[in-house]
Amino acid sequence: MSKLKLTLGCWNYDRTRGLQDGSVQPDGIDINFLDMPVEETFFRMARYREFDVSEMSLSSYTVSCHRDPKPFVAIPVFPSRFFRHSSIYINAKSGIREPKDLVGKRIGVPEFQMTAPVWIRGILADHYGVPMDSVTYHTGGEEEPGRIEKIKLDLPKNIKVTPIPEDKTLAQMLRDGEIDAFHTARKPSTYDGVNVKRLFEDYRPVELDYFRKTRIFPIMHTVAIRREVYEANRWIAQSLFKAFVESQRRTYHDLQETAALKAMVPWLSHDIEEARREMGEDYWPYGFDNNYKVLETFLRYHHECGLSPRLLKPEELFAPETLEAFKI
Repeated sequence: MSKLKLTLGCWNYDRTRGLQDGSVQPDGIDINFLDMPVEETFFRMARYREFDVSEMSLSSYTVSCHRDPKPFVAIPVFPSRFFRHSSIYINAKSGIREPKDLVGKRIGVPEFQMTAPVWIRGILADHYGVPMDSVTYHTGGEEEPGRIEKIKLDLPKNIKVTPIPEDKTLAQMLRDGEIDAFHTARKPSTYDGVNVKRLFEDYRPVELDYFRKTRIFPIMHTVAIRREVYEANRWIAQSLFKAFVESQRRTYHDLQETAALKAMVPWLSHDIEEARREMGEDYWPYGFDNNYKVLETFLRYHHECGLSPRLLKPEELFAPETLEAFKI
């Protein structure tokens, strides 16, 4: 019997390598894995729906859930997660010494709806007393001029967002003091630890303390299926979910290997042991139930900053077939 041919747009992570090299085969599916940087994948999927299945910004996907009809349906697979205290950059002359000093400042963001800034705004509001509407957000290209929002937004009036000039970049504006701080996913090229610094330079203990208090490891990306592809073949959601889980399981095994390191990280064994000790054996969990609190928190942040007109429930994000784990 011939397999269903599907295109998958995704970056080449260790945890998706099995799908990329073909060593993991989803039941009944022949995957054409398209390896691209996330910005390209997200733009092409959100704007033009070019792929059958795609890694997707959790925020962009959540915005799409408010459309009628909904263009995508996701499975509870999270190829990218990241603690984001390290992703808040400041101009050293801005007068910002601690989080509360951000109030009233000019904050750069490549796109207001990006997942990383959603998490940063929520964490700053919840844990550091920086309300989401207490700053002015400036959007545009980080390293190249001309970036615009992938998705049209309709924000409440208390959220102040303005594009930067078309010939400027946020990295340059941060260095020159034209913005005071920057919420981003990529470290800006102008970061030097002197003129452009992190708000939390020694960020690892800060992020570990955040996890110990909240048990949240922020989700950045999910995996979305074009709605019409899913509706024509409802079985593919479970098949793809199983394959992503198996590919990740093999990576877990590789990272625990001590005979020879399988990743170019000198103290890999130490870091893996610490992650397991602090976060449990499944420290990068897929699935619905064990990510409920993380998703619920993200959806609240998404709503509070005006990106979601109503507060969604985590159940509304995913194919119903993938909400319950089956056991053999």
